[in-house]
Amino acid sequence: MRIFLGALALIAGTAQAQEAAPPRILVAGDSTVQTYDVVHYPQAGWGQFLACGLKPGAVVINRAIGGRSTKSFIAEGRWDRLMAEIKPGDTVLIQFGHNDATKAKPERFADPALFRDNLLRFIWQSRGAGANPVLVTPVARRNFDEAGKSKADFAEYSAVMRELAASTNTPLIDLEGASRNMIDRMGPEGARKFYMNLAVGAYPAFPQGQHDDTHFNELGARAMANLVAEQLSGLSVPAAAQVMAQRPDLERKTALGNYACH
Repeated sequence: MRIFLGALALIAGTAQAQEAAPPRILVAGDSTVQTYDVVHYPQAGWGQFLACGLKPGAVVINRAIGGRSTKSFIAEGRWDRLMAEIKPGDTVLIQFGHNDATKAKPERFADPALFRDNLLRFIWQSRGAGANPVLVTPVARRNFDEAGKSKADFAEYSAVMRELAASTNTPLIDLEGASRNMIDRMGPEGARKFYMNLAVGAYPAFPQGQHDDTHFNELGARAMANLVAEQLSGLSVPAAAQVMAQRPDLERKTALGNYACH
């Protein structure tokens, strides 16, 4: 009898520990999202800073990788490997579009119809595993028109995501809209500080400097992670409760000089 009661207590304790564990966030995406090694500083993706805006103990598993589209993420087996990691209750953030739109690279290119099909696969398979998929529209580039307004470089792909979110009742983070609004307020020159526009000799990883209005530096990646966290907090997914009301690590006005949370 004591053995039986002990076994019940062990089972109950394990269940309580599982209940106490905060829900995890898995991330699928491209180079604007991925986690970079310190040797690539100051280049960064918003996925590597998302945990800086979450409560202690929250777990972010970032599987985003540069140069990938929905098509190549599937073809390389990356989606299947992410699915193998999923646990019931997890939240899966999905941001693609930049590379899906690259017609010059057929291994990446997915027209809006194929993009939609691939996202449907991500949605249904995530739900089938007991997880909560969240679509994230492609983050804005530093690309302004003559009137000084930022452009939606991936409007067709964002439109697909918005339509799917409505038709499948899938939560949506409109990062394209939020990031464009933010850089619009900053203007073309003000927004430069968020992107990989680097002076010659400023960073060991980029001795020749860099002119890149697509990828983010540390400060820009933190800012984009803050936009994601802000919208995540309002969604009906378990991970929403893990977002901190105040996120000083993501609201920095000056770069920290590394990828840490302080």
